[in-house]
Amino acid sequence: MNIIKRSGMEVPFDAVKIEEAVKKANTSVQEADQLSDSQIRLIADHVTGQCGEMKRSPNVEEIQDMVEEEIMKQKAYKLAANYITYRYKRELVRKSNSTDKQILSLLECSNEEVLQENSNKNPVVNSVQRDYMAGEVSKDITRRFLLPQDIVEAHEKGLIHFHDADYFAQHMHNCCLVNLEDMLQNGTIISETMIERPHSFSTACNIATQAIAQIASSQYGGQSITLSHLAPFVEVSRQKFLNEVRAELAAQNIDADEEMVSSIAEMRVKREIKQGVQMIQYQVITLMTTNGQAPFVTVFMYLDEVPEGRLRDDLALIIEEMLLQRIQGVKNEQGVFITPAFPKLIYVLEEDNIREGTPYWELTKLAARCTAKRLVPDYISEKIMKSLKDGNCYPCMGCRSFLTVYHDEQDKPKFYGRFNQGVVTINLVDAACSSGKDMEKFWSIMDERLELCRRALMCRHERLKGTPSDVAPILWQNGALARLKKGETIDKLLYNGYSTISLGYAGLCECVRYMTGKSHTDPEATPFALEVMEYLNEACRKWAAETNISFSLYGTPLESTTYKFAKKLQDRFGMIPGVTDKNYITNSYHVHVTEPINAFDKLTFEAQFQELSPGGAISYVEVPDMQDNIEAVLAVMQHIYEHIMYAELNTKSDYCQVCGYDGEIRIIEDEHKKLIWECPHCGNRDQNKLNVARRTCGYIGTQFWNQGRTQEIRERVMHL
Repeated sequence: MNIIKRSGMEVPFDAVKIEEAVKKANTSVQEADQLSDSQIRLIADHVTGQCGEMKRSPNVEEIQDMVEEEIMKQKAYKLAANYITYRYKRELVRKSNSTDKQILSLLECSNEEVLQENSNKNPVVNSVQRDYMAGEVSKDITRRFLLPQDIVEAHEKGLIHFHDADYFAQHMHNCCLVNLEDMLQNGTIISETMIERPHSFSTACNIATQAIAQIASSQYGGQSITLSHLAPFVEVSRQKFLNEVRAELAAQNIDADEEMVSSIAEMRVKREIKQGVQMIQYQVITLMTTNGQAPFVTVFMYLDEVPEGRLRDDLALIIEEMLLQRIQGVKNEQGVFITPAFPKLIYVLEEDNIREGTPYWELTKLAARCTAKRLVPDYISEKIMKSLKDGNCYPCMGCRSFLTVYHDEQDKPKFYGRFNQGVVTINLVDAACSSGKDMEKFWSIMDERLELCRRALMCRHERLKGTPSDVAPILWQNGALARLKKGETIDKLLYNGYSTISLGYAGLCECVRYMTGKSHTDPEATPFALEVMEYLNEACRKWAAETNISFSLYGTPLESTTYKFAKKLQDRFGMIPGVTDKNYITNSYHVHVTEPINAFDKLTFEAQFQELSPGGAISYVEVPDMQDNIEAVLAVMQHIYEHIMYAELNTKSDYCQVCGYDGEIRIIEDEHKKLIWECPHCGNRDQNKLNVARRTCGYIGTQFWNQGRTQEIRERVMHL
């Protein structure tokens, strides 16, 4: 059994230290008020037992709370008072230099919580450490100067979560839809260098990847591009190749008709598409942004986004190549093809590709093969999305954050060039547990917590107000998001629905179970779950009307926060079966990962909640290896098209570098009851020699996870 020190380092549990601490406090009171050695040993034994029952590594503060309670049970009240006073004084001392210790533990790679905070960051790399160091300073400044104290306390208690505090000191926003069309068609500037309209498809791809890297370093969330903005440059290359072939054949006195010229040129077009797509894939994977990770980029593949005819056929060629290259994968250090985390792919299901006999059915079958092999693409139903988004279909900004519909000066829907200002999440489980199952009290607590969220979100908004366009020229001046003048602020982009700001929510499943005693899939409990969702939406509508800011409800993709929330809930309410007895809480509205339900029923059930989560949501089904059952994958995809806006299939894609095993790497408990990854073939437990890819929060993680998320992954049931 391990414990987590205040620095974040994880070390073996030692009951002797508990005895020594109590003995030290024991000497501070008169002999008549002291405990005997046997009583002190009993306290240490009881605390050891409680820690063992937690099924996770407790932290020092939790252990000290237990010690206090055990001292009180021995009726040693003066000793308890001295122990509490000593803790308080030490806490005051620690607060003066806690940031220094956090930074030092980062540099020494001994901060266990940070080591597994982000499943796509390698914490031993200098650039990641530099980003984390800056993040610790930013969080310290945010806590002490930038946020009201009650919001800081609510965040630290796990009542709400103020996301990305490590970037809050800077004037940065969350995520965006890149207006690649504007940048490519009208030119842009990257690193003070003029980039003109590209004269070939491969050049357009190169410019796109350079823009992606710059954008990733200017914000802290995901970004999405659409292949539709690259498709017109296939024709540019085609015309160039036609002219080249004619000239080459003429120079060799070869008499060729246009059919031959066209055939040769088309071969060159396809070769260039392959090279251009390869450039996007490999540059996105190998680029490292200033925060030490590959750009979190999503590639949108939507045939109907361009007119029917040659342009759509060219787009289909690009999509086909993107899928083929992702099926192949990328080589790891051993030269073995594995599944990369990025770019994330989204494929739109539509009338032209969803059934056998439709024009692009073969492309959909290829997408199904890709999903079975490499976990992507994810799927958007054009049919359902248009019914929910005023007839529009467009990508999310990263893994699940969707913009609200906005019309420009010509009353045309506009999505690319827009962004999200940030997220604050309400912990629905805590609101429920705090009510003691009193329904009237629950709604009262919800009002209090929502007011905290509103004020916290307004802090985010105010932090962005007055931001000059000069802080990120590629975003605000050179077309990625806008064409503002130098020195002009971004303020006009923060209002009137141009950008969104997100109220996140987590743990609807556990909230409903606590309040009703039933799963939210139970017909008797589902109405309450929907009522909670509508209540959150009503708050967003109210705030939007008051401020002219587009507040939107967002199903939070908890990563490290799921563990934090779970620990705080256990601290406050103990172990409540089915509610707080896990080291994680359920993302957004999802069916609990342990609840048996088939894929089709799960997607149909969750669709009603996705509709009530307009600012962002994604559903998934957990499936086994489907590479030999593509028909089943296609059946799920067709169900998605008919029933739910945005969904994905989770399979496994692992590799052991020690023995070459390419099946599922399993999660086991080690001798300290810590969850670790192990190759079932050779027993390898070295994470540096294991390639594991799992979708955790709407995107694929490849750097492993904290104990809470690891437990959640381990306990997932199959839906197919």
